[in-house]
Amino acid sequence: MRSLFHLLALLKPYWLWVLAGILLSLVTMVANIALMATSGWFITAMGLAGVAGAGMNYFSPAALIRACAILRTGGRYLERLVTHEATFRLLAALRRWFYDHLEPLAPGGLEAYHSGDLVARLQGDIDRLQGVITRVVTPILAGGLAAAICLVFVARYDLRLALVLAVLLALAGLGLPLLVWILGREPGRAAVESAAALRVQAIDHVQGMAELLAFSADENHRSHFLAENRRWTKAKTATASLTYLGQAGSGLLANLALWSALVLTLPLTMGGGAGGGAAGGILARPDVVMLALLAMALFETVAPLPAAVLGLTDLVTSARRLFAIADLRSDSARREGLDAPTPDRCPLVLERVRFTYNSGPPILEDFSLTLEPGERLALVGSSGSGKSTLVALLVGLCMPTAGRIILAGRSARDWNPEAQRRLFAVAPQDARLFTGSLRENLTLGHPDAGEEAIARVCRTALLEDVLATLPEGLDTPIGAAGATLSGGQARRVGVARALLKPAPVVLLDEPTEGLDSAMGRELLTRVLADLEGRSLLVITHDAVDGLEFDRVVEIGGRE
Repeated sequence: MRSLFHLLALLKPYWLWVLAGILLSLVTMVANIALMATSGWFITAMGLAGVAGAGMNYFSPAALIRACAILRTGGRYLERLVTHEATFRLLAALRRWFYDHLEPLAPGGLEAYHSGDLVARLQGDIDRLQGVITRVVTPILAGGLAAAICLVFVARYDLRLALVLAVLLALAGLGLPLLVWILGREPGRAAVESAAALRVQAIDHVQGMAELLAFSADENHRSHFLAENRRWTKAKTATASLTYLGQAGSGLLANLALWSALVLTLPLTMGGGAGGGAAGGILARPDVVMLALLAMALFETVAPLPAAVLGLTDLVTSARRLFAIADLRSDSARREGLDAPTPDRCPLVLERVRFTYNSGPPILEDFSLTLEPGERLALVGSSGSGKSTLVALLVGLCMPTAGRIILAGRSARDWNPEAQRRLFAVAPQDARLFTGSLRENLTLGHPDAGEEAIARVCRTALLEDVLATLPEGLDTPIGAAGATLSGGQARRVGVARALLKPAPVVLLDEPTEGLDSAMGRELLTRVLADLEGRSLLVITHDAVDGLEFDRVVEIGGRE
């Protein structure tokens, strides 16, 4: 339950909204119960007065009935308005809070998590938490207060009936929810986890369709998806059955309350008249009807509780999944260090660096490297030799298991992560483009870049052919995630974006991937000629013979 208390703590900024929702819900519940009880009293009293030929004041109860009807309708509307406003504010804050914890962990702290699972937590789990106000906090607190108020009112007429109703309410508001919670913990947890697994498998199926078809594995993957779907269906069926069990139990106890009221109060009417109150311990007949209907309506205050407790399992499971990510600790994410202006020159030194993902074999082992300001270095190695991991280490996305990285004379651990990333202009192996224009994608790292600078990096990255096909030039939209560009064009856009960013060190990870040999060599030739004194580290598995690098280093080997 620690996750639930942690979640409730996040409600603190919105406690006024939550309190207003609880009070409005309380007014609505009391007005609804009073409407039913007063209506029963009024109809019975009018009938008895008519039979007896007696007169009575019907203006006051009629006005009370109208007031209760207005309060019930208006209160319900305002309660929905307030609680949903609080819910939307909470959801917005939860998304921002979760993303603020998630973003610094990438990628070093999230190796064990599938991207689809992270999406499921960011969307499905947070969406599921919207019920914490409307399905848990408000029904429990408002229902408990309304029940207490009504029991005090009943006790003024008959203490025995009040005690009986208190026992039945305890069964409906505590016993049934406890039973539902015990029976529903496992199905509720399974439903949440299975829904997340289905999302992951669906993403894998769509994104990996080409590979699945190529290796005739699509049917096998589909069978796993259907098996997970059956697990989810079974869990949801079980929780739905428990919901109906809770509703049936509440209905049964409400009817028992009605009969208990009649059994206990009818003998008290012997000798009572048509009107009056509880004089001398004798109840008026209209009061008997009022108490009977009040006893039955009283259970509307606790009727939502079994479903609320059942939903509580989903909430706790989703909260636990979110806090499991938020509680992660990553050296690269939690450092607080130097946050100085970006220097013009940044000598780079790696001293016997070792890096291991989790408890697996080392990706880098005893690796040393130097890069002087203005130096142009090619780091060559085969796939899986740790070249891309080196980029993540340099920009602070993860920290070395052993050894030291020194940037501009200071250990990487002494730099603030954001300040460390400003030292590098990176074109990653997987060029990430965003929905928008080509200009917006190019200027992500340098929003104030001028037209001349943009034109220069476009020439350097061999983007003239791309610009020639765009009807609006740099301001042409390139589609969702750069869908209108080929893989090679997207890679060249990534190189141009890196060259445009004003950083002392340029890192290009496999910049020639997806380009033919001649274009790849031409791209590197232009990049080498357009550095303006900045350092360059090119990571590649292609041959770089004949290009004007100052040094060529084989990762895991020698110069």
